[in-house]
Order: sequence, then structure tokens, then C-alpha cells
Amino acid sequence: MKAEGRTILRLILLCGCAVFACDIIYYFADHVCNGAFADWFTQHCMYEHTSIYQGEYMLVRELFWPGVKILLFRGMCAAAVFLTMIVFAAVHFYTKAREKRVVAEISREIQDYIRQEGKDQAVFSPKYEEILAQVSEMKSTMRHHEQILKEEMIRKNDLLTYLAHDLKTPLTSVIGYLSLLDEAPDMPEKQKEKYVNIALDKAQRLEKLINEFFDITRYNLQQVELEEESIDLSYMLIQMADEFYPLLNAHGNTISLQTEENITIHGDSVKLARVFNNILKNAIAYSYRETVIEVWTERKESEILICFRNRGKTIPARKLDSLFEKFFRLDEARTTNTGGAGLGLAIAKEIVALHGGTITADSENELTTFCVSLPAGES
Repeated sequence: MKAEGRTILRLILLCGCAVFACDIIYYFADHVCNGAFADWFTQHCMYEHTSIYQGEYMLVRELFWPGVKILLFRGMCAAAVFLTMIVFAAVHFYTKAREKRVVAEISREIQDYIRQEGKDQAVFSPKYEEILAQVSEMKSTMRHHEQILKEEMIRKNDLLTYLAHDLKTPLTSVIGYLSLLDEAPDMPEKQKEKYVNIALDKAQRLEKLINEFFDITRYNLQQVELEEESIDLSYMLIQMADEFYPLLNAHGNTISLQTEENITIHGDSVKLARVFNNILKNAIAYSYRETVIEVWTERKESEILICFRNRGKTIPARKLDSLFEKFFRLDEARTTNTGGAGLGLAIAKEIVALHGGTITADSENELTTFCVSLPAGES
């Protein structure tokens, strides 16, 4: 009711302004112009002629109706234009004021909705049902993202705590064994060799933990830029298999590589090599000893598939969906030597996405398969 009252008041004010404007025009024409309008009217809308009245000739002035009709027509046109301008101005200002009220009302209801839980219909007016649906979806998406960020931050903080604790153990061992070697220079060669091997192993473990720290701190701090070129995929995979021979041999695994020659893709060779290395490292780390790790390629219409399969414990479906999340470790035991910072597959996914491809994982019957799909290059 208040809004309707304000609208009526505005219309009354506009009508008053229109009457006032007409009075100003009349005053200007009749007084300021000092009778110029009357002279113009006499000249164009009246004519003189002589008439006999009671036997005498008289000069008579009468209206010249064609001129009067033109004047009336022009006046009506001017009045119509003037009224149109008034109506347009009234509608414009009314629309603007209504828009402000609606925006303010929606903004207030959105704020109330964001602050409240489970009261969607009570907060929003029925006329804003469509906006309610959109805001509800936005709110749900925001909460989902917030939850993901919270879980990611918790995993990151836990991982940093674990790594900080784990750094002490290998460092203490390295210092201890090196101190023994320094204090007993005449130590038997066999025992000396044993201590050196232990110190080296612990130092390598320490290096791995430090590298994980670097991965965590610099992730999201650098913008990934691709240096694209034509890549011989088959040659890259053969070279990777050769480079991983020591690690495969240490774990008792072998690699079976099946790829046709002259498979070409277009991309950043260094970053794609990192993708394949991360996947193969995981395949070795989580495979049973003395098993074969299969690597093969498939050419499809406009894409190339690169797949890695290892035999090991089946990954539960609930964990399979989280493999590519940042700071997610498949093995939650912090003392394990297999789990890294939980960034390898997350980084791999981003690199593959930058190349316009996808990466997927599947695990059943103790067989885990990772497949990378990349756009095919020219052969």
C-alpha cells in the first residue's frame, strides 16, 4: 500500500509540473513576447474584408479557418509530443525506482538466505522462486567448494606435521652413523660399509621428504606454461622404461611395453614425461613384487590412449574418486615409504588438462589401470 501511495503522489506531482509548464509557456507567449503571438495569429489565422452594415461599409475581421486548422493541428502535435515526454519520463523514473526496490529486496532476502539454514521457502517470497532455485544451487556449490578446501587444508596441515616429524628420524640416523664412522677410523671395512649404506639410505629418505616439502610449498605458486612441440610418444615411453629399470629391478618388477611406432602427439615433452613418471612410480610402489607392469598405447579417432596397469591391492571405489585430489595419499600410514606428498597425480591431472586431455583410474580384481587420453598429433 505504501508503494502504491508513493506512485500516486509521483503522478500528481508530474501532472502539477505539466500544468505549471503550460502556464509558463502561456506567460512567455503572451507577455514576454509582447504580443508577438497575437500579431502572428492575426496575420496567419484571420483575414479582413468589407461588409455593408446599415447602409455603411465596414471593415470586418473573421477567422481564416484553413489557417486555424493548421494552428490547431500543430498545437495538438506539440501537446502530444509534450505529453509523450512527460509519460516517458514518468515511466522511466518509476521503472528505475521499482528496479532499485526489487534489487534491494532481493539482496536483503539473499543475505537472509545465506545466513540461515534449511529455511529457503520462509526467507524468499513466492514471486522469486526462480531466483531461489539459482541461489540455492550457487549456495550448494559454494559449500561444496568450501568443504573441499577445508578437507584439502586439513590433509595438507596433517601432511606437513607428519613430514616435519619424519624429518627428524633419518637426520638423526645420518648424524649418528657418520659420528660413529668419524669416532672409529679403524673400524672394520665390513662394518664401515654397513654404516655407510645405512647413512646413505637415510640421507636419500631425507632428500625425498625435503622434495615433498618443496612440492607442497610451490604447488599453486607457479603458473604452468606449456612449451609445445611434436613428440615421438613411442620413443618417450621406451626411454622411460629404460630409466626406470633400477627401480623396477629393486622392487622385483618388470615392464611390458606395447606401442606402435611413429605415434606422434603435440605437447610439452618435459611435463608429459612428469605425468608418465608419476603414474609409473605409483604403479611400482603399489604393485606386488615379482609382477609385470603393463604399458600400452591405443590410437583412436582423434586421441591417443596411454595406459598403465599393475597388479596390487584393489583400490576401494571411495578412494578411487579421490586419487587426483591434492594432498591425498592412498596409504594413510605416515611412516610408509610409498606415499609421497599426495601431489603427483593431482599435478598429472592438471598437466593433462592443459593439453586438452583427460586422465582416469580404474581398479578391480587386484588390477589397477591408469589411462591418459591426449589429442592425436600428425603422424
